[in-house]
Amino acid sequence: MPFTNLDHRHFSVAEKTTINNAIDQLETALATKLANLTAEERQRYGSVNEQNKLVINKVKDFYDNQPTLSSPDINWTEFNDDFDSRAYLQNTIQRMQALLTGMENAKILHDYDNYTAALTDYDYSKYKASTQANGYQPKVEELGQFFTGRPAGSTPTP
Repeated sequence: MPFTNLDHRHFSVAEKTTINNAIDQLETALATKLANLTAEERQRYGSVNEQNKLVINKVKDFYDNQPTLSSPDINWTEFNDDFDSRAYLQNTIQRMQALLTGMENAKILHDYDNYTAALTDYDYSKYKASTQANGYQPKVEELGQFFTGRPAGSTPTP
């Protein structure tokens, strides 16, 4: 068989259900913690760059080790809660991004497998149409609409 599957790891119905249930639980657990910022708010509040993270870390270090030098105008309980939540979110985002990257990579392989198989089927259909086999010419014509702009008789590469 000329077609080679790159990824044979398919999801069972039970695995899909387990994953969907876990995502449902995650969405429920995060529902009250997520923020929905407008584009303007995202621009205004931005992202704390690495230099500014060093400032935050140094201020926290001073507060932890020499609290008498810290501003009494700061709610330090809230500061520490924000610091802890920020660190937790960053770690969780990295874990989820790793999962997303792995899922995207697996999807790429499945897409490639499907596309390669579809091209093989199209080539087979063109061959069968050339032998006047019944029913293949309309299939070739329908599939051919997706390959406009290519030389006649050529099959695209995935």
